[in-house]
Amino acid sequence: MSEVSSLSPSSRAPFRWEIALWSAQILLALLFGAAGVMKTFMAPEALVPMGLNFATEIPLWLLRFIGVCEMAGAVAIILPAATRIMPIFTSLAALGFVMIQVLAIGFHLMRGEIVDVATMNVALLALSAFVLWGREAKAPIKPRRIVGSAAT
Repeated sequence: MSEVSSLSPSSRAPFRWEIALWSAQILLALLFGAAGVMKTFMAPEALVPMGLNFATEIPLWLLRFIGVCEMAGAVAIILPAATRIMPIFTSLAALGFVMIQVLAIGFHLMRGEIVDVATMNVALLALSAFVLWGREAKAPIKPRRIVGSAAT
């Protein structure tokens, strides 16, 4: 009998939350990481055919800044939780993604891109908010205890 099946129903619930949260974190890292790489390293003109119609209409520094923030968030949504070194940064990355999506939704609504783009932003907002809530309230990750530190 496997270890998971021998757990009581109440002890399986946190395991299910962990799977859901890790799945959401990995999906967010992949989506924001890819978008960040494109916005940081590709020419704005090359982004327009990919659906980023605004890429040539905003200042280049802003496009690159958004890209760098998305790449940093992609790392921070996974690495601190995986290493358990300062896992609060995972929650902060999720909060950052929530903020990016709130701003993006407002931006796209002002441009009349409700169906085209804003629906994806709402989905990413919901996923980011789920990770933020889950890592803060439902299944927080405890920091690693450093052996030999002054705090022990």
